[in-house]
Amino acid sequence: MSIPSIVYKAHATGNDFVVYLDEDGTHEPTADEVRFLCDRHFGIGGDGLIRLAHPQAVSDVNERQIADCAAGDADWFMDYRNADGSLAEMCGNGTRAITLFAQRQGIADQPGGKPFHLGTRAGVKVLTSLGDVPGLGKDVFQVEMGAWKRGDVDGYEVTIPGTSGSARGTFVDMGNPHVVAVLEDAFASLPNVEDLDLVTKPVVAPEIPSDQNVEFVRIDEQSEGDDAGEATMRVNERGCGETLSCGTGLCATAITLRAKTGIDHWTITVRGGTLRVDVTDEDVKLTGSATIVGKIELL
Repeated sequence: MSIPSIVYKAHATGNDFVVYLDEDGTHEPTADEVRFLCDRHFGIGGDGLIRLAHPQAVSDVNERQIADCAAGDADWFMDYRNADGSLAEMCGNGTRAITLFAQRQGIADQPGGKPFHLGTRAGVKVLTSLGDVPGLGKDVFQVEMGAWKRGDVDGYEVTIPGTSGSARGTFVDMGNPHVVAVLEDAFASLPNVEDLDLVTKPVVAPEIPSDQNVEFVRIDEQSEGDDAGEATMRVNERGCGETLSCGTGLCATAITLRAKTGIDHWTITVRGGTLRVDVTDEDVKLTGSATIVGKIELL
């Protein structure tokens, strides 16, 4: 096995990962190893695996990406794999989990110190450690998720096989692809967000060639005067099915809600907890907690 004998279990608002440090670049996982470790019955269990390595040690990272990491002061790279073994461009919750792990390994500064610059397949992300934040939890990080792109509002039809009804979805590119469906608007006839069957993979039409994550959202409260809103979200992630949280999906949701309401700041509840998302024309910031669950020796 190319995985080291010691790995860790981490999660960020319930989005869980197997993580490990590969300082010398000799432990790049195979797809079979990722599937084994992420298996919830025969392995450790996780929505994905994250190897913390130097950019040069990640075999699919090209020279341009390595140069971008150097320009962005990112000495470390989040090599993220979905639970099915496939590569993923980005994982917003994963950036927080691996940065907390980097703190515990002495690689990233503690709260009040310098921001941590982390390379990803979707560019360099900057994380600021905020410590404990009321309403958001312990070991909270704010992630500068960078630029985003949005398609036409409600430009897609979203259905769930075996469930009656449909909703309109909006495409958002967060470095990985998302389609966000707001359920209580005039176009939606799907069940309430709590009642959806998200074990079954949603279908998006027209089809997106790269596949996509799909978010289903309900607006709970909004105040134009305060430029703030609250919402509830569930998500089906490509490569692993429904997860308790999805960082890039939370950002895509806030971007879509902003397009529909004009509100920039959203507190969004997912099954794994509550996070804050702040959107501008240029970028989006995601703020939430992370947890290291334990240290595991592989036999």
